[in-house]
Amino acid sequence: MAEPRFAYRDVRVDGDDGPIVEHFSATVARTGLTAVVGPSGAGKSTLLRLLNRLDDPDAGDVSCDGRNVRDYDVLDLRRRVQHVGQVPVTFAGSVADNLAMADPDADADALLERVGLSPALADRRADVLSVGEAQRLSLARALACGPEALLLDEPTSALDTASKGGVEQLIRSLADGGLTVVLVTHEARQATELADAVIEVAARA
Repeated sequence: MAEPRFAYRDVRVDGDDGPIVEHFSATVARTGLTAVVGPSGAGKSTLLRLLNRLDDPDAGDVSCDGRNVRDYDVLDLRRRVQHVGQVPVTFAGSVADNLAMADPDADADALLERVGLSPALADRRADVLSVGEAQRLSLARALACGPEALLLDEPTSALDTASKGGVEQLIRSLADGGLTVVLVTHEARQATELADAVIEVAARA
C-alpha cells in the first residue's frame, strides 16, 4: 500500500474554550481529491492549516511523505504544500505581477490557461477581476510554486453558481493531473461529486 501524502496521529489543537479538535487521526492519499467535511466549528479549517504549518498541533503529530512537518524548512514546506482560502486574495499590480510574486520566471500565459483564464488578462489590474476570476488567479499563483499538494479551504463559497461550477471542474482536473488536493467543504454535494475520499470531522462533544 502506498505511503499517504499526509497523516494525522492523535492530534489535538486547543482553543480559548478548550480543544478545537482532539484525538484526531486520519490519512490523506497521495493521489486524488480528499474532502474534509463536518459541522461548522468542528475544526476542519484548523486541520487543513496543520498540513503546511500555518498552525501547529498542541499534541500529536502531522506528517508529510512520512516525515513530521516540523522537520521541514517551513518555507520549503509551504511551497510544496500550497494553501488557498475561501476569499480570493489579490495583490497590487497586474495579474502577471501577482503570478511573479510566486515565481519571477513564471509563464503567466501557461498558468492562466491552466486555470481556465485568458492569457489576455495578464496585463489587467488584479483588483478589478471578478470574484471568480480572482479565485482562479489565486489557484494559478499557488500552481506557480510547483506544489505537490493543494489545500483548499471552502474555495467556492464566495462564488456564484456559474463560477462555482467552473472552479469545481478545475479543482477536479488538478487532482486528475497528479496533484494531491485536500478540500474543506460544507457542501455534501461537493464531497459526493468531486472527492475520491472523505474525512469526516465530528463536532466537539
